[in-house]
Amino acid sequence: MNQFIFPPFLKKGDLVTVIATSGALKELDAFEKGLEVWRSHGYQVKLGSNWNARSGYLAGTDEQRRQALQEAWENPECKAILCARGGYGSARLLENWKWSKQSPKWIIGFSDVTGILWSLATENISSVHGPVLTTLANEPSWSIQRLFNYLEGSPIEPIQGRGWGGRKATGWLISANLTVATHILNTPIQPNLDGAILALEDVTEAPYRIDRMLTQWRLMGVFDKIKGIALGRFSRCEAPIDSDTPTVEEVLSDRLQNLNIPLVSDLPFGHDGVNAALPIGAIVELDSDQGTLKILT
Repeated sequence: MNQFIFPPFLKKGDLVTVIATSGALKELDAFEKGLEVWRSHGYQVKLGSNWNARSGYLAGTDEQRRQALQEAWENPECKAILCARGGYGSARLLENWKWSKQSPKWIIGFSDVTGILWSLATENISSVHGPVLTTLANEPSWSIQRLFNYLEGSPIEPIQGRGWGGRKATGWLISANLTVATHILNTPIQPNLDGAILALEDVTEAPYRIDRMLTQWRLMGVFDKIKGIALGRFSRCEAPIDSDTPTVEEVLSDRLQNLNIPLVSDLPFGHDGVNAALPIGAIVELDSDQGTLKILT
């Protein structure tokens, strides 16, 4: 089982830095509200060099975004990196990228930030799959508190979903947006998934696309390595009205049910709703009888 490096837990008064790894910032009001959440919890918030940069659909050129990430990562005073939003573009930063392990710090984000989180996992550095700045203020209070509890070293409660029947597995947690993860399979950004509990979510993908991606994972033998699958929200992934197309739930069942590993669905993470923080690299228990995902360490 992978031995992860966990950055130091945060303390009130610590400096955290905001960068935009992916798409250009558009949701300024939501962004400001997210900043206020962090400030109200006692943190100093610094805006990174590219937080409002724009280059087409990207938050600045690759070089601008790479420089902002490097500056924040290598700044010894910065204790965590907050991703402004998702979108697209994180993987573009990671060609020939090397992470320094001298002063690891928390990186928090989801959706397209999957590229960053998975790249860190290739070096066995933990991170948090959780709300970006533009979605944070919309989280219910328990979800916001869960994020800060984990980052500050307090225990967090199991999350509850729907179990698919009668099995239990323990492994290390790796979370991802399905589409983003599919596009980085078999690249240097893909971590070794042996012994992992894989947590997946997605948004605005038609059922046949979900089918196509999961079929690719099957053909590549990726699912042979993992010990269980935790499914979050697959929002706006509906089939067309009056269509004979299977629902996304039916596709997930068809492609995953016969893997003979524990499965839990309807867990509260992903887009368009509660996005409970999930610590990548933590040891977790997935119980497909009780329908729970529990953080053990």
